[in-house]
Amino acid sequence: MFTDFDRRAMGRALELAERGLETTHPNPRVGCVIAQGELVVGEGWHERAGEPHAEVNALRAAGPKAVGATAYVTLEPCSHHGRTPPCVEALIAARVARVIFALEDPNPRVSGRGAQALRQAGVAVESGLMAAEAAQLNPGFLKRMRSGRPWVRLKLAMSLDGRTALANGASQWITGPAAREDVQRWRARSSAILTGIGTVLADDPRLDVRLPDPPWGRPRLRPLRIVLDTHLQTPPGARMLATGGAVLILTAANPADKEGELAARRAQLAQRGAAIEETPAAQPAAGASVDPTGLSLPDVLERLGAREINELWVEAGARLAGALLREALVDELIIYLAPRLLGPQARPLVSMEELRNLHEAPNFTVVETRQIGEDVRLRLRPVTGGGG
Repeated sequence: MFTDFDRRAMGRALELAERGLETTHPNPRVGCVIAQGELVVGEGWHERAGEPHAEVNALRAAGPKAVGATAYVTLEPCSHHGRTPPCVEALIAARVARVIFALEDPNPRVSGRGAQALRQAGVAVESGLMAAEAAQLNPGFLKRMRSGRPWVRLKLAMSLDGRTALANGASQWITGPAAREDVQRWRARSSAILTGIGTVLADDPRLDVRLPDPPWGRPRLRPLRIVLDTHLQTPPGARMLATGGAVLILTAANPADKEGELAARRAQLAQRGAAIEETPAAQPAAGASVDPTGLSLPDVLERLGAREINELWVEAGARLAGALLREALVDELIIYLAPRLLGPQARPLVSMEELRNLHEAPNFTVVETRQIGEDVRLRLRPVTGGGG
């Protein structure tokens, strides 16, 4: 049975974990509180991959006061040697009496083993306290460990009548400055930002993060920018190649053009700093979807999971957005609703095949509704599917 203080201490550990929202990729965001009775003697959070984990930082802050104390951790302590030594060993060496963690680590190298090692060393272990809140901090890490794919957030902005741009393509700006700043915050917490070649050619986006670094002093990590571009149409002068940070272009393999036009484009883009990787052009089974550039979207997500991408932020046009939704690859929709009307000739939110029955329509549940300046932000998740 957890006490009120246990809940307060875990709540504080979750607050600490959130400080790593933009800096821990590809590791999970984890916080830790060390307490003697109801007196907090140490706090810490995981700040960056390759550096000490939350438990080690909290134990250092507690020093000898950790002996006989309770450690509150938002994720099961690790028991394996990775980029850093096991946290279980540090907790045992510090002689803590009790460990309470929120969520079992789904990493197969950890899952259940951390708790088992602590118990074998005589440490009392309890779990499940505020597990849902801990999971909300790390949806991408949890999903990648379970499925090999990142958590996919699709961002869309629309008018009251579900339109994204005028018929002539004009779309700046449907939403107000507060909503655009909110988008920057979602980008900042993402491991990568993905778009299609159509958006690159039409809008020449930077897809970077333009926010000050967090107040606790650690500079945020720059999300990887990813372009789906089968025919290597990305211009060498594209703004995203001139603003610093890594850019990955996923293209289709074309062995017949090793010395031709595509090879020349590849050399130009590589000279501008872009990494280029080939993925086979999609050969979908009956009824399956491909993205508008001809790449298999499930294969793309598998590749990004192998790159340890936890949270993928998608800013794309109606066709790629529609393809992701048709293939049930979206875990979360972030929609900014602007209080204006663009009319029936304006461009639609997503491009989808005509439905014959209402029961074929993708169905979502509203997770959150929030006023952002003059606009409204909706967070939705698929009722079924979505890969989560």
